[in-house]
Amino acid sequence: MCTGQRWMAGGIRLAVASMALWLAACGGSGGGGPELRETAYGPLRGVDDGAATGTYYWKGVPFAQAPVGALRWQPPAEPKAWEGVREARQFGNACLQIGRMYGPGANNRFDDTIASTLGQPVGSEDCLTLNIWRPASGVEKLPVLVFIHGGSAISGYTADPLYDGAALARAANAVVVTANYRLDILGYMHMPQMQAGAPATGNFALLDNLQALRFVQRNIAGFGGDPGNVTLMGQSAGATNVLALLAAESARGLFHRLVPISGGLSLPSNLPAGVLATLKPASAYATQSALLLAHLMVADGLAADVAAAATVAAGWTPAQIAAYLRGKDARVLLQTLVAKGLTGAGPIPDGLLLPTDPMAALAAGQYNRMPVMAGYTAEEGKLFAPLLAALGGKPGFRIDDAARFRMMQSFDAQSPNAPGLVDIIDAAYLPVDTPVTGYNARMAQLTHLFADPSRDQLLNTLRTRQAEVWSYRFDWARQPAPWNTVYGAAHAFDLPFLFGNFGPSVFSRVTNSTANAPGRLALSNAMMASLKAFMQTGDPQNAALGQTWKPWPSSLVFDAELGATSIRLQ
Repeated sequence: MCTGQRWMAGGIRLAVASMALWLAACGGSGGGGPELRETAYGPLRGVDDGAATGTYYWKGVPFAQAPVGALRWQPPAEPKAWEGVREARQFGNACLQIGRMYGPGANNRFDDTIASTLGQPVGSEDCLTLNIWRPASGVEKLPVLVFIHGGSAISGYTADPLYDGAALARAANAVVVTANYRLDILGYMHMPQMQAGAPATGNFALLDNLQALRFVQRNIAGFGGDPGNVTLMGQSAGATNVLALLAAESARGLFHRLVPISGGLSLPSNLPAGVLATLKPASAYATQSALLLAHLMVADGLAADVAAAATVAAGWTPAQIAAYLRGKDARVLLQTLVAKGLTGAGPIPDGLLLPTDPMAALAAGQYNRMPVMAGYTAEEGKLFAPLLAALGGKPGFRIDDAARFRMMQSFDAQSPNAPGLVDIIDAAYLPVDTPVTGYNARMAQLTHLFADPSRDQLLNTLRTRQAEVWSYRFDWARQPAPWNTVYGAAHAFDLPFLFGNFGPSVFSRVTNSTANAPGRLALSNAMMASLKAFMQTGDPQNAALGQTWKPWPSSLVFDAELGATSIRLQ
């Protein structure tokens, strides 16, 4: 029920809301219905979408107060109770970020404005909301899936149509939850002056993830979910977040199964030289935060240069530094990071929320043991072709992100003017099949540098401590040409299959075709069936696979021809 002790008008409001909820539960009318549900903060009205998608949903549900003003760089605060019935029909704001292809456009959603907002601030600091889908039925104690999106910890949003939970909720007969979290320097800040409070960590994004999980524990039964059976799934940066929570004592009991997709938990010190690690040491984030402060001070005329700014800042009290940074427009913070080449974020191994060496903690058995179903794609590196420039070569693509986005959104495989490989891939990497220097060879090298070592270390380490570790490799690459070569089984291309979403999204026009639909949809059904089995039992084995899925070091390969699945064990 709503909190508060105000009688008369307040009591009447509570009574009316309670009666509406009672009528809804009993099949009554009176303005109620299955879309009206109670939370610890007040009642919500979502949408009965049973006729269209077979689900009920609630969107834009606050799980914390807006982290603005004095609450910026503070642990998430409990939502304030609301009076009356709160409408939960629309997504909340995306969290503030610098526009990228994988973030929202100017309208807080996926649309054509994404191309024109690249490199510009989009979203809002007022963004800590989650979304809930469940089957349009009266079944209770359903398994719960909580999903944490990716985006290099600097972009992403739950309103991305790729993450719509309706198809998965229906297919898995489960409650699906997606939750926003603070991004970039707003979510990951390692500066002693900004770390007052409990816990004294700069991992504000992880604290947001924890707060969302606590909301689920406290409220999901009201939506027909079982708080004792929560699967936590994350992809890319989201996978790194959920793996960090696996190693976090404060997350104990908040979830019971884990699905990390294309993520790791390795520091540079854990891996061979030259391999790209998933995490950075806490000292790297301390340097980033200190440089941000210095550059802001220089821009404001408080110091002549960065070195002078450090001297001035040394004379400020923690309260003065905190007030100065909290007084800054958040958009300026992100733009300064970009302008000064300081962009980068992720879980901070500060020894507070996250151990200083998370992999060592896993190896020692100091983690929240549970069944793990990990997923990776065969060609992870193909999403990151521009990174070839950082490895001493030219960027993999000859066009910028805005041009590539527009090209993909206008793609028509039947058009005589459809682009070819020469229109997309830099000439330095053509022909694509040239040994060593061709596009495919260079992309394979990139995959081996940043994905494979972290995967192997993570799963090998977990396997020494528990038997319940499964892994899949996503091999599907049946896009229309030339995109089957440009992307193929790239990073994140398994997500539409897991969510059952093939509608409009960043890559949908270059992924979907009439010819590949039979095999593509059959493979999606098999992957969702595996996720359903894992959520229900902690084991992904199911009849749709046609074979036994053995634990790691075996991997199940998810693939399909144009007309049917091609699933095998490797």
